[in-house]
Amino acid sequence: MFGIPVHIFLPTLIGGLLAGALCSTMGIFVVRMNLSSLGFAMSHAAFAGAALGIAVSGLDPLLMAIIFAVVMAAVLGPLSELSRLNADTIIGAIFPLMMALGLIFLSIAPSSGIGNGALSLLWGSILGITMGDVVKLAVLGGVIIIIIFAFGKGFLAILLNRKLAAASGINTHNYYYTILFMTALTVAFSLRITGGLLIYTLMILPAAAAYQLAYDIKKVFFLAPSLGTIAALGGFLLSLAADLPIGSSIAIMATVIFLTAIVVSPKRRRGHAAVPITLDRN
Repeated sequence: MFGIPVHIFLPTLIGGLLAGALCSTMGIFVVRMNLSSLGFAMSHAAFAGAALGIAVSGLDPLLMAIIFAVVMAAVLGPLSELSRLNADTIIGAIFPLMMALGLIFLSIAPSSGIGNGALSLLWGSILGITMGDVVKLAVLGGVIIIIIFAFGKGFLAILLNRKLAAASGINTHNYYYTILFMTALTVAFSLRITGGLLIYTLMILPAAAAYQLAYDIKKVFFLAPSLGTIAALGGFLLSLAADLPIGSSIAIMATVIFLTAIVVSPKRRRGHAAVPITLDRN
């Protein structure tokens, strides 16, 4: 297709679809729990790690992206609790540091490092993903799905009302930290698809669109990954057709989906935008 060899085209397409579904699934938690800046901060932490991997010979950019994103997750939860500040406030304080570190690491990186395929971790590249990356992403997706299904009642309770979930005896701290770590790993493993600077759009916008289209949280869990997959596929095709960066193309498609969802949203038409998400008992 478009003159691209199958061994390059196929892993990139499959990886894009997996990243779209996985990022959007984690976006369900991020959007509902008012942690919209979480994906933004995680992506820039991974950006800083990947930049360090490019700057220092012998370091794996993907591994460093994972380490930085996971450290961000490990710090964010306890820090927000110890400081008694909202998580978004902590994220707002850490984000400039991660961005500054990323730019510093890039500034000291050798020109050979900037020019190689590792740069796809930062900006996204249609040729930057291998079948090995696809397998890693698929394994991560499988693990996350198993965790969500195994502890589904607890996750649903937190999404509906975290305070009530805690009052009913659910250890909300463990669930919260699990969400942070799953988000960090999702961001790090998806870097080659969209790039560290735009991956949060794939995480936030399809999930936000799903919340616009559905009242039932179970339907949101179906819609969000579906819309994320559509955004990834549409961005992939746009990137090929117009010779645009794949990260930017996916961001454009995700934005189009989100704006369309707002226009056709039953909540907007009925004037019930503030109606809470519910759990269908049927």
